[in-house]
Amino acid sequence: MIRVYLLLILLSVVLPFAAISQERGAQTTVASAQLEIKGAVTTPLTLTVADLRKMPRKTLTVVNPHTQKKESYEGVLLEELLRRAGATMGDQLRGRAMASCVIAEAEDGYRVVFSLAELDSGILDSEIIVADQMDDATMGSNVGTFRIVAPHEKRPARWIRMLKSITVVAPAAEPGSKP
Repeated sequence: MIRVYLLLILLSVVLPFAAISQERGAQTTVASAQLEIKGAVTTPLTLTVADLRKMPRKTLTVVNPHTQKKESYEGVLLEELLRRAGATMGDQLRGRAMASCVIAEAEDGYRVVFSLAELDSGILDSEIIVADQMDDATMGSNVGTFRIVAPHEKRPARWIRMLKSITVVAPAAEPGSKP
């Protein structure tokens, strides 16, 4: 009986410290998480949550198709990130560049594709963001630090969670063609 009592006392002292340690570990993970933007860009970027928080922010309120609950996401337009990396956008997005695409990849290897044109507000108002907050809080470990939110899609198949990289892929020039 005394052993059980001592064990309970020990657990009441140790468990709160374990929870604090685990919480600090999660904060460290969020603080050290990075998002790479690479490929056919002039300035490849490696961004942190702090970097995204310094950029123009966009808030989207959507109904999660799985839970049927309203969720509010905050982040940066994917278009803004691509512009900062030097992807072909705006008036330069024409001709062969219209066949460029963006591959978004998650930590678990899941990948989706967007055409570069659908991310350019001069062509389409897509409002696709790279979110780092949901419902005014940092996203949980089940979603990851960064998530793509594409609010106008009927199915959230391209709402990548645990986003780790964005790669711009330009079409190869055909032999004998002019750029």
